[in-house]
Amino acid sequence: MGVTMDGTKQQRRGNTRQRIQDVALELFAEQGYEKTSLREIAERLDVTKAALYYHFKTKEEIIVSLFEDLTKPIENLIEWGRQQPHTLETKQEIIRRYSEALAGAEPLFRFMQENQATVRELRIGDTFKDRMRGLRDILIDPEAELVDQVRSVSALFTLHAGMFVMHDLVGDSEKKREAVLEVALDLISQAHERARTRE
Repeated sequence: MGVTMDGTKQQRRGNTRQRIQDVALELFAEQGYEKTSLREIAERLDVTKAALYYHFKTKEEIIVSLFEDLTKPIENLIEWGRQQPHTLETKQEIIRRYSEALAGAEPLFRFMQENQATVRELRIGDTFKDRMRGLRDILIDPEAELVDQVRSVSALFTLHAGMFVMHDLVGDSEKKREAVLEVALDLISQAHERARTRE
């Protein structure tokens, strides 16, 4: 997986539309979404406002496009998961891939956390909740005890907590991601095994 992720990073740099998205997100993080203008984004990119305008007419368009691009892997993951057998291996693979998708979209999720009013206005949150439900439905065994359904869903939230709560803890970010992933995989395995022993 490492290769493709680095590959997409390279592509992201070479692609004007994506450079605009990345720089806009940097500026939003530095000085806040409301205070950032399209002109400032153009200045930091060292392009004319017209060149920027060719790709995006508004800040809202930039955020919506970023959201669509960066959450695409989650959508693909749901599609993939729905076609797989309901095995522990499938669930573990979903958790692994979701962890990677989150790592790739981390700046966007930070933006979503810090700009909740904007996120509500643009209805990004609704789409995200739908995707979370899609993942939840693949991970949960409907016949499992409630406590194990909670364990399955908690595996997803462990990954979210890892992204937000562990972010400012001291330590190597890759090691932190691995530790968080291990806990999420434990939860999924535990829920799955318990559901099996009840059958």
